[in-house]
Amino acid sequence: MIVLVGIGIIILLVVVFLIVIGLRESRASDPLESRLAEYAAQGISADLEDIELSQPLTERVVFPLARKLGSIVLRFTPQNAIQQTTHKLEMAGNPGGLDPTLFWALRLVGVGLGGILLFVASIAPAGSFLEGRGLLVALPAGVLGFYLPELWLRGRINNRQSEIRRAMPDALDLLTICVEAGLGFDAAMAKVNEKWNNALSEGFGRVLRDIQLGRLRREALRDMAERMGVGELTSFVAAVIQSEQLGVSMAKVLRVQADQMRVKRRQRAEEEAHKAPIKMLIPMAILIFPSICIVLMTPAVLMLMQSALKGILGL
Repeated sequence: MIVLVGIGIIILLVVVFLIVIGLRESRASDPLESRLAEYAAQGISADLEDIELSQPLTERVVFPLARKLGSIVLRFTPQNAIQQTTHKLEMAGNPGGLDPTLFWALRLVGVGLGGILLFVASIAPAGSFLEGRGLLVALPAGVLGFYLPELWLRGRINNRQSEIRRAMPDALDLLTICVEAGLGFDAAMAKVNEKWNNALSEGFGRVLRDIQLGRLRREALRDMAERMGVGELTSFVAAVIQSEQLGVSMAKVLRVQADQMRVKRRQRAEEEAHKAPIKMLIPMAILIFPSICIVLMTPAVLMLMQSALKGILGL
């Protein structure tokens, strides 16, 4: 039992370490530049070695090693898998500034968890739980460590897409009001980006920045729909592009799209409400029903044990 608790603690520590690396705060500027600016503001002269040593251990050792490990893994990874990983990270909103190199390094470190457990099993004392069961414990741990970052990434994607779906009806209502009030579509997107702080408003803000850099609006909108991977948003972008090409009134298109988004939101709410009783069966069967059976059946069992049935059954 103590060995199992120790294994659980090791797995928990490794998982926490992986999550800390994956969810690290992305920095807008170079750490060396910020250090140089601090020394310049204080009027202190320092060489590059002192500035590098003043950085945290994670920036000097952990992240460079993780990136190096990830670059080695990427050499043997198919190009299709790398492109899929990049696309998934974009759909998840690039959490913590995570790139494919670090992501595959996390997966490889997770595989190393199985090797650690195999080593622990090889030095386990005689009579312990791990004696002769190294592969039985190490293989599931390695597989779990390899797929754990992928499961975490899928969860981030699903949460972000759910946030976008919830925000779309209100955002389209605001777009419709702004366009009907006389604003252009770009100005309406700017209003959405200014009013809310969610994944959808950030997507509109990126579209505006792309347009300012010289890209066509339809190309920027298509890229936004591809980055988010939400079917409703893809349909909305297709309708906007089609109305722009055919000369249809943008306000009417936005009004129709907003009505459809509200209907779909109501349908999703009803669907989740219908799923609730089925989801409640599992906790009821595991937690509630056994407790009820114990409370109701225990007195009856005790009475039977004290009755004549006890002698008949030979209890």
